[in-house]
Amino acid sequence: MTQQPEALRLADELRHWRSPDKEAAAELRRLHEVNQELLEALKDMNSGWKYIRHSYGDLYGVGWDRAQGKADAAIAKMEITQGKQT
Repeated sequence: MTQQPEALRLADELRHWRSPDKEAAAELRRLHEVNQELLEALKDMNSGWKYIRHSYGDLYGVGWDRAQGKADAAIAKMEITQGKQT
């Protein structure tokens, strides 16, 4: 079951109201699109990051665990918010 993201649901509701709310709806849609692009870029970066770690090992002082942990957490949070679980 695909669930509509909350930002898009709110945008649909605001679209039917007066003019300033239509601008808010357009902004919610724009931000949702940007979030999707950022999520895909982060997933791509994280995949490459994991490949480098697996193939070449950790490099001292790079902060692999910290950076990868934050990327994994952000991806999981976004996917849970969208009703997807990986």
